[in-house]
Amino acid sequence: MSTTPSTAKTKRARTTASSSGSPVSKRRKAPTVTPTVSAEQRHEMIAERAYRLAERRGFMGGDPILDWLEGEQEVDALLSRSAD
Repeated sequence: MSTTPSTAKTKRARTTASSSGSPVSKRRKAPTVTPTVSAEQRHEMIAERAYRLAERRGFMGGDPILDWLEGEQEVDALLSRSAD
């Protein structure tokens, strides 16, 4: 008789399944860090986005106020997603 454990027993010993059937990892997830953005940083992000919108159309036509409002909307959406 063999003194080494069978392959099936070895595999079962190495992998412990959770209730969902997936292997349980011994590693813990790193905590998610949500950076705080100051009003000044938010303003700079919006200005950068508004500039990029104007640049994309070749600085022709358009309305700087509408670019700003669109940039503000996009930045706020991005920041709210990162806070979740």
